[in-house]
Amino acid sequence: MSPFVAIEQVGKEFALGSGERYIALKGIDLEIRKGEFVSLIGHSGCGKSTLLNMIAGLDLPSDGVVMLEGDRISRPGPDRMVVFQNYSLLPWLTVRENIALAVDEVLAHLSKAERYEIIERNIDLVGLRHAADKPPGQLSGGMKQRVSIARALSIRPKLLLLDEPFGALDALTRGNLQEQLMQICEESHVTAVMVTHDVDEALLLSDRVVMLTNGPESKIGQILEVDIPRPRKRLEVINHPSYYSMRSEIIYFLNQQKRIKQLRARKKGAIARHGLEKVNLEIGFVPLTACAPLAVAQEKGFFTHHGLDEVSLVRESSWRGIQDGIAGSYLDAAQMPSGMPVWLTLGGMDGKSLPIVTALTLTRNGNAITLDERFLTQGVHTLSDLKRVLLETADKRHTFGVVHPASMHNLLLRYWLAAGGIVPDQDVQVTTIPPAQMISNLQADSIDGYCVGEPWNVRAAVEGIGYTIATDLEIFPGHPGKVLGVREDWAQAYPNTHVALVKALLEACRYCMDEANHEEIRAILSRKEYLGVDINYIYLGDPNPMVCDVQEAPKEYAHHLFYGQGVNRPSRTEHLWMMTQMARWGDTPFPRNWVEILERVCRVSVFSTAARELGLSEITYSRGAIQLFDGVTFNTDDPIAYLNDLAIKHDVYMADIHLDTALPKAV
Repeated sequence: MSPFVAIEQVGKEFALGSGERYIALKGIDLEIRKGEFVSLIGHSGCGKSTLLNMIAGLDLPSDGVVMLEGDRISRPGPDRMVVFQNYSLLPWLTVRENIALAVDEVLAHLSKAERYEIIERNIDLVGLRHAADKPPGQLSGGMKQRVSIARALSIRPKLLLLDEPFGALDALTRGNLQEQLMQICEESHVTAVMVTHDVDEALLLSDRVVMLTNGPESKIGQILEVDIPRPRKRLEVINHPSYYSMRSEIIYFLNQQKRIKQLRARKKGAIARHGLEKVNLEIGFVPLTACAPLAVAQEKGFFTHHGLDEVSLVRESSWRGIQDGIAGSYLDAAQMPSGMPVWLTLGGMDGKSLPIVTALTLTRNGNAITLDERFLTQGVHTLSDLKRVLLETADKRHTFGVVHPASMHNLLLRYWLAAGGIVPDQDVQVTTIPPAQMISNLQADSIDGYCVGEPWNVRAAVEGIGYTIATDLEIFPGHPGKVLGVREDWAQAYPNTHVALVKALLEACRYCMDEANHEEIRAILSRKEYLGVDINYIYLGDPNPMVCDVQEAPKEYAHHLFYGQGVNRPSRTEHLWMMTQMARWGDTPFPRNWVEILERVCRVSVFSTAARELGLSEITYSRGAIQLFDGVTFNTDDPIAYLNDLAIKHDVYMADIHLDTALPKAV
């Protein structure tokens, strides 16, 4: 069945006064079903109104085609009516006369009585019977917009197009009109496309929200399906279980586009100096205690010492921001969860392989599982206690937060639950939440617990919100926590810079491990450009053990390991284990060419070069067998057999992961 509206490879260029061309839109593909309400959202200048005008026929695409019911749109027509923000009413005509002007022009083939009936019905439809004989000058802004909507609907258009129709109205009037528009569209089965800047408006009215990237060359960055049933009421929409996650998704996209615009504005071409191919770097991090090596390298001059004298640290609120920054080449390098290089290489982001390499493990350990304080009153001190409570409350939805599908937090939490006979995604839901939002979600009872890095476990314990039931020192001692990640094409384009970056951060890791420096580092991390939290929540070593002593068996604080024998060298054995766990839970396929993947991801040679040039060759090592708290030994010789032997898992599937051999040039 062909789509009601088809937008195929549409692009739009405008001539500038300088004789140059501005590409507003490029490669827009969108299909709209009959009766569907679609919103276009994005920052100013992203081409929302331009796209709407091309659907209306008020402008023509430079490339591609826009079709309505299989017919190409080449001019305006009464089958497409536009409601503008400025009402566009004739001031010398009354409400009735403004509507009649459109009806008499478009529906002239109908009798006078039929046209009159249509006019009167639409006046009633928008609730303006009392003002039918008033001119626009005697109407409020909301009433004028209702006349505009009535005029558009009165000629029975196939498609209703709305260009920020409520943007100039006060909040109360806007809310009332949104409710009326929603009711009208549902009763009349109208197909509508609306441009808006209002996230809540988009979620209230839409079946799908189409998000556009920044211009120039704007494209569709993401399409969100709004799975809230109709008919809708505002309060019911707000209370829908998916509402806030969908709202957060749109806000994240908009914020990320703003961040990308800022990075674009300051991004310069590669500046070569000191024998390095590039000394001006944008390095991403997430505000966690584990970002200490990056903060120290910046504040103590390790970057500058190794020739990287134009480094900017980019603070992202979530690992998704890191992932998108690396994928879009807005970041040169980043602190990453240890599984992210493999996850991106295997196509975890969008099914397409994005080869990422890591040549340095920045931290080990530093994670813990925190439960809501109410579980303590139910006697939950162990994993078996948790299983008992979950069985007793099987009718209740239980949700745990992790920071990213590729993070060790996700893999550790799932492994821990499964080892206790609790099936992830069945007995409990696992959802992705930015680290800094874990506390607020726990307080709001949105989640029952989480697995995250510090300082968020210590903070929950200190504030009496939650308690640590298990640390990674118990589950998987010495596991990689955060790594340095760069795109493979970047590593190929800037090999000397890559080594210099590893050297600077390796020295910073050594500085972080010295207890004599801990008070200074805690003060650095507490600053707003890094963690921006009270210094009392930040620990680099093992603090007062009483901080987590809220249960019968006190747990050792999950302090970070930044440097030492076997700490910093990337381990292919560990990345293979992470690969099996991602396949275990259906996040990625297990690659048949896993040996090739490991060789591409783990750049041991870069680490060895950096360590040798620093005179630190003694910190290299060979990783022994991996064995977690349940006593199961990971079989590196036959990872498929290891996966098959796991009792609790999703369907595991295998695939050949094709990595580009001719790498694109880095930017």
